[in-house]
Amino acid sequence: MKLKVGIVGVGHLGKIHLRILQQLSDLYTIVGFYDPDESTAKEVEHLFGVQSFSQIDELLGLIDVLDIVAPTPFHFHYSSKAAELGLSIFVEKPVVETLDEAEKLKSLVQKNGVIVQVGHVERFNPAYLAALPYFQEPMFIETHRLAMFNPRGTDVPVVMDLMIHDIDIILKIVNSKVKNVAASGVTVVSETPDIANARLEFENGCVANLTSSRLSLKNMRKSRFFQRNAYVSVDFLNKELEVVKLDKVEGEPDPFDLILPLAEGKNPRKLTIDKPDLVPNNAIEEELKSFYYSVVNKEEAIVTLNDGIEALVVAQMIMDKIAEFRPIL
Repeated sequence: MKLKVGIVGVGHLGKIHLRILQQLSDLYTIVGFYDPDESTAKEVEHLFGVQSFSQIDELLGLIDVLDIVAPTPFHFHYSSKAAELGLSIFVEKPVVETLDEAEKLKSLVQKNGVIVQVGHVERFNPAYLAALPYFQEPMFIETHRLAMFNPRGTDVPVVMDLMIHDIDIILKIVNSKVKNVAASGVTVVSETPDIANARLEFENGCVANLTSSRLSLKNMRKSRFFQRNAYVSVDFLNKELEVVKLDKVEGEPDPFDLILPLAEGKNPRKLTIDKPDLVPNNAIEEELKSFYYSVVNKEEAIVTLNDGIEALVVAQMIMDKIAEFRPIL
């Protein structure tokens, strides 16, 4: 069974979605796309050979699912239209712009029984997928998501643009409620914070320290998870995973083992460093395939609407803290 899909927004990321959906021709039939920028629409129609629609409502009447890759301020407008028609929705992160929009969309989705998947693409990153078996109640997490400056994306704060990826991952792994938030951020070149740091304290005792910047001299997307007798490092950018473990010494240690003597009366531990093999993938392709199977099998998406809203709630808490005192350079 193929799903008839329409795309809204064919900017940089929208073109990537369009290309991948064309490659997934055994799963999707692309009916067309809508983009309010006429010059962009004509260019994409020519390059991809896909029909451009001048009215969104015309497109919505011909499809099964809507792929929303438009700027965040338009997410609610398009997703609510689709939900009212009973169309399943893939919507890029952040799911909507405000918490009020989130509640309204949630109500519409529940009323019409549609499936929604939010585009938190790092959930499909091969380094993260390989790390999942190693997470055992991490109690301290540190993330750095740094990007070189690009004018694209500066219409939203760095918390909503970059940090929200790490917020989603952390909420999924910790699985505990946030009890306290501290944050700071600075506006340097745009109208919203370009650099931000946040400290999240969870009810289970875990603490997460998140840093995001879109003014870095290099790109970095790395998260470190510290837990009892183990340290897990996930490099989302380079798709690498490193697991450092402290194991009990059983019997006579190998001469090449790295043995750590502990305090007097404590048994020594063996330090092991593991770099598990990863299964290479295209994360955007994987999330669009996942969305297809959720719709066809009428199953909950891997990244649900509730997941997207929970990440938005915490991101807004961070933004509120930054707004209390936001220096402008």
